[in-house]
Amino acid sequence: MDAQELLKRYAAGERDFSNVNLVHACLTNANLVGTHLDGAHLIEANLRGADLTAAHLSQAKLNQVTLADANMIEVCLMSAELIDVDLSGANLTNANLSGADLSGVKLGGANLNGADLSHTDLRGADLRGADLSGANLKEAKLDGADLDGAYLENADLSGADIEAANMRRTGWVEANEPECTLG
Repeated sequence: MDAQELLKRYAAGERDFSNVNLVHACLTNANLVGTHLDGAHLIEANLRGADLTAAHLSQAKLNQVTLADANMIEVCLMSAELIDVDLSGANLTNANLSGADLSGVKLGGANLNGADLSHTDLRGADLRGADLSGANLKEAKLDGADLDGAYLENADLSGADIEAANMRRTGWVEANEPECTLG
């Protein structure tokens, strides 16, 4: 299946595209609200500005994907692979990213308000200026992550590994700070 066929079938009312192979697909600004892409292979795809609100992408492979400025409110990305993905400026409000591999991801300026990032690998991630207020970061791996200017009001960082993370100018208002889990 290619991107055009997926969009045609979506327009016809189909929503389940689990395990589809869309490597290098161009889905810029695509409307994929409520789509099921569990286990899909979207490696190096371009989804800049796409609307993936309430989409299901559990265990999907999204390595090196462009999702900058995407609308991903309440998206489910449990145990997904998002290595070296560009999510800068994306809206991930109330998204479920628990257990996902987000190492090296670009989340600068992203809205992760209320997101579940528990047990997520964020090593080396760019979270500069990201809104992580109310986010669940329990047991998250943030080693080497850049959180400069990130907003963490009411975030839960209990058990998070923040060794070598850049926490300058981070807003900690009422955040549950990590319990010295350094390495």
